[in-house]
Amino acid sequence: MSNILHPICFYEGKCFTGRKLEICGDCDNFQDRGFMNRVNSIRVESGAFVCFDHPDFKGQQYMLEHGDYPEFQRWNAHNDHMGSCRPIRMHGEHYRMELFEGADFADQCVEVCDDVPFLQGRGLTKNCINSLKVYGDGAWVLYEEPNFRGRMYIVERGDYSSHVEWQAQNPNIQSIRRVVNYF
Repeated sequence: MSNILHPICFYEGKCFTGRKLEICGDCDNFQDRGFMNRVNSIRVESGAFVCFDHPDFKGQQYMLEHGDYPEFQRWNAHNDHMGSCRPIRMHGEHYRMELFEGADFADQCVEVCDDVPFLQGRGLTKNCINSLKVYGDGAWVLYEEPNFRGRMYIVERGDYSSHVEWQAQNPNIQSIRRVVNYF
């Protein structure tokens, strides 16, 4: 047995039963590792991961932080499909993001450095975020509904000139929070 740390474990059965897949980095296709795309429980040993219900980092995104998830409803999934995952890269504790109502960094802009349960309360006039710039060290989770609910998207340092770049089907973003639980 090697001394490699495996910070995330996927299980076919509920409550950490059945076949197990251990991953410590990027995995673009669970089936390539001999594991079918049925996942009913997950244990995150350390860090934070973004998991996708399809291979190649596509489809519905789920953010899983350190802890135990004994059934798929615990990570807000509607079924047990899971096809790929990667660690969320966090380098420190400095969070800053600019949100733009228009594509290509146009129209009204709001700067945030902390969690926002309702973006329209911060001066945005629309429910739409069409582009954004993530600065600093931390990653963020964007939610389609207020109070950190609904479909989620994870963004890390970089410029996103359109909502398509964070794999959203529409630009409706109403709340955001920092990914801070990374131990």
